[in-house]
Amino acid sequence: MARRPPELVLVSGMSGAGRSTAADVLEDLGWFVVDNLPPELLPTVVKLLAEGQRAVAKVAVVIDVRSGSFFAALQGSLRALRARGVRPTLLFLEASDEVLVRRYESVRRPHPLQGDGRVLDGIVAEREALRELRAVADLVIDTSNLNVHQLTAKIVNAFGDPDDQALHATVVSFGYKYGIPVDADHVVDCRFLPNPYWQPELRGQTGLDPDVREYVLKQDDALPFLDRYEALVTSLARGYLREGKRFVTIAVGCTGGKHRSVAMAEELGTRLRAHGIGTLVLHRDLGRE
Repeated sequence: MARRPPELVLVSGMSGAGRSTAADVLEDLGWFVVDNLPPELLPTVVKLLAEGQRAVAKVAVVIDVRSGSFFAALQGSLRALRARGVRPTLLFLEASDEVLVRRYESVRRPHPLQGDGRVLDGIVAEREALRELRAVADLVIDTSNLNVHQLTAKIVNAFGDPDDQALHATVVSFGYKYGIPVDADHVVDCRFLPNPYWQPELRGQTGLDPDVREYVLKQDDALPFLDRYEALVTSLARGYLREGKRFVTIAVGCTGGKHRSVAMAEELGTRLRAHGIGTLVLHRDLGRE
């Protein structure tokens, strides 16, 4: 192995959830990307890329259930890598069954595991096969409601910063009536604040508009809550980094994801950046009503 082992990202997850997009973004960020590598070959490939005159510092490997005897081989390879001082970061991409079916139908391609059954049968089989891998992932991204640009922004936020000691946060606003984001590590409920929806002059605006932001943040409980939550996240950040967790997703919700959650997510993002936490703010449900 090279004197300094390469940084390694394993990209996995559901077929149709955006693995190819993630690989393309990582390649644009300067990572050496290997697609659909059998897990048995991981230690060999990493060793080859780390040695020689043109050693590679950052390697991203896309692995999925197309590789056959997936988990037994992967676990053995991960043990071998750790013994050589390489600790991979596992990125797992997923999406809802409904979204995945729709994506496959739009491109008119079969799912790799459906066999003689339906696309949905393949999706169910793959989700079960990947269940254990998802449970140990360092970063899970649900792409059900993300477009290509939003997914790209999440990948850049997570892997574009060369500082390995920094925590990377994604703060996403959402509406409870559309469901809680499945990739959330923390969920913040802003429904304790008065709803701007009931103010006729604010109803048609969003939490990105100054009038709504001012209305939300001037409520008696808004700033004290943000103060306490800011302190909580910065405290957790030290523990996360100590335990090797570099990614956290904070979901900030209100009823429709239009007013309170948007304003609070923007303010929380600003505060976390002030603490040196690389933070991306997304608004999942903005524009849905």
